[in-house]
Amino acid sequence: MPASSPHSLLRAPLTLAIGLILASTAHAGEPPLDDRRDPAKDIDAVIVVGQRYLPDYQARTTRSATKTNTPLLDVPQAVTVVTDKLVADQGVTSLNETFRYMPGVGTAQGEGNRDTPVMRGISSTGDFYVDGIRDDVQYFRDTYNLERAEALKGPSAMIFGRGGSGGVINRITKLADGMNHRSATLQFGSNLRRRATVDFGQGFGENAGFRVNAMAEDSGSFRDDVYLKRHGLNPSLNFDLGAATAVVLAYERFHDDRTADRGVPSYQGRPLRTDPSTFFGNPRLSRTEADVDAFDATLEHAFSDTLRLRNHLRWADYDKYYQNVFPGAVSTDGSTVTLSAYRDATRRRNLFNQTDLVWEVSSGALRHTVLAGAELGRQVTDNFRQTGYFAPGTNVVPVSSPNVDVAVTFQQSASDADNHGIARTAAVYLQDQIEFSPRWQAIVGLRYDAFRVDLRNNRNGQWLRSDDDMLSPRAGLIYKPHAEVSLYASVSTAFQPRAGDQLASLTASNAALKPERFYNRELGAKWDIRRDLQASIAMYRLERSNVAVTDPNDATRLILVDGQYSQGVELGLAGRISERWQVMGGYAWQDGAITATQSASAVKGNRLAQLPRHSASLWNRYDFSERVGVGLGLIHRGAIFANVDNAVTLPAFTRLDAALYWTLSPKLQVQLNVENLGNVRYFASAHSNNNISPGAPRSAWVTLNVRY
Repeated sequence: MPASSPHSLLRAPLTLAIGLILASTAHAGEPPLDDRRDPAKDIDAVIVVGQRYLPDYQARTTRSATKTNTPLLDVPQAVTVVTDKLVADQGVTSLNETFRYMPGVGTAQGEGNRDTPVMRGISSTGDFYVDGIRDDVQYFRDTYNLERAEALKGPSAMIFGRGGSGGVINRITKLADGMNHRSATLQFGSNLRRRATVDFGQGFGENAGFRVNAMAEDSGSFRDDVYLKRHGLNPSLNFDLGAATAVVLAYERFHDDRTADRGVPSYQGRPLRTDPSTFFGNPRLSRTEADVDAFDATLEHAFSDTLRLRNHLRWADYDKYYQNVFPGAVSTDGSTVTLSAYRDATRRRNLFNQTDLVWEVSSGALRHTVLAGAELGRQVTDNFRQTGYFAPGTNVVPVSSPNVDVAVTFQQSASDADNHGIARTAAVYLQDQIEFSPRWQAIVGLRYDAFRVDLRNNRNGQWLRSDDDMLSPRAGLIYKPHAEVSLYASVSTAFQPRAGDQLASLTASNAALKPERFYNRELGAKWDIRRDLQASIAMYRLERSNVAVTDPNDATRLILVDGQYSQGVELGLAGRISERWQVMGGYAWQDGAITATQSASAVKGNRLAQLPRHSASLWNRYDFSERVGVGLGLIHRGAIFANVDNAVTLPAFTRLDAALYWTLSPKLQVQLNVENLGNVRYFASAHSNNNISPGAPRSAWVTLNVRY
């Protein structure tokens, strides 16, 4: 598929950006820019002015993008924030469901055992963070303790270090804040959905508080013999140590147990036509389980009004296990499908500490917000994989009846992993956010990472080691022709070590190679149409280099090539159209291709997998009165290739969702959500050409929201 020229990529967005400027400057009677109030003070004013008309679907600031509290208007990067209010209104229970309303963020199947976002043409299972700290084990994350989910798009190594090639997902959790919280939900509906959550918080005077979020779920699925059981507990405590020092302590225990469902195979270049409920393989031997125990301690100290210290320590213990019996290729006549099987166990212990010092200083007309920080990390990983073996002939089953109770023996093959690895991170970073005038700002930063991995092959005792010393620069320039409009240009980089995002890809042939490198250029505009309504546009080009491929002249060597590019335009809208009407949504046009042949399937010119040319979403909530409201959502995804070989296409689809909200009393609300209102048949995601997940048919559930 031919790539669009850079001129055609930039023309329409620049036209829209100019329109934003003209529209904003057309506001009659507004004071000039220099007379405007400081945006941070405006935020405080919003908090003071009552609750009813707060921008529930919109966030005005972020800490994640810069490690300082910065208005989104002043961040030279595409950032989408999904708030807990939007999560509640849609009845969302899993983190991957929040991606639906993040422009340009897709979801891959992840073999039915993990979250796998696709950002700017790059899928990842490890670019997840909790309150800014790495959370990189492969599992499904819940929303029970979620305050907001943030997608920071494009390489962000200056803030987050290794990985984050196409962007990162950062979860902000609900923590003790010294205030009282009293809420609970009970949810039940289609496919035996049964779920309950509790949020209880208690303040103790003015200087301390306790909070606990908890969840339990036991649900079925529209897929045959598929179940989901999970529970979570997240207590936290905050207290002050004097007038200038605050401490927050938190612990989470999370357990997820479900069927590992890898969907349906393909046939003749399309997903196999079969009932969406049909399970291919043996669901009784397909199971994934994850246990997470994590402790966080955060200390903040103000030396003065302009100098602050923040230290965040996180220890986390992950235990992940899954095994699956899943479909492979369908026979040429479409009558049978071949099954395969394997199991995998991962144990990881993470220990990270981040220390940030933020100094606000003025020098004449210049204002600086200087960040100096350091991160230390240690990750110990054990991985053990086994292949599933079938009795002769039992792994070829009829397409008409593929849900089988066939026996499987699991044991290690000659190539299955049995590894013990230790990854160490030591990083320092320096960043300056400069305000030259009310119209001009800049952000410049540089991070140095010393990243080392030692990997032992327990099968033969071989030790492998890689050492990477990486510099990650970042620069952005912001021009504000109006107080509510910003135009920006930025460049950023990221690197991915040879150990991969799961720290298990190190081999004797690649250990000495340079890390993969990602370089992003971005132009954008943001417009605070009103205090509680923001629009944004971003144009980007992301290039991937140092991709390791087999030397065509020597099969024993690997060489590095410039591997792929992606480019696109993202538009976002969040906030209130009126006091009664809230919206959240966006649109993305994306293009990307392989630029050098990497294997027999990844051929130069092939379009990137899981990358729709067009995607869009829009959620609306309209309140007719204080007692009754409705919601309506639209999700569209263009056609995508399941794999980089471009052999199998998942068709485009458009889906409608709806909701009804009825407030019975100040303490009780009843909520009805209907997903896929038109009962559209579609395919939601894929992992490969023969692992394709059908979308859910029409389903509905009721939620009781209680405040006490």
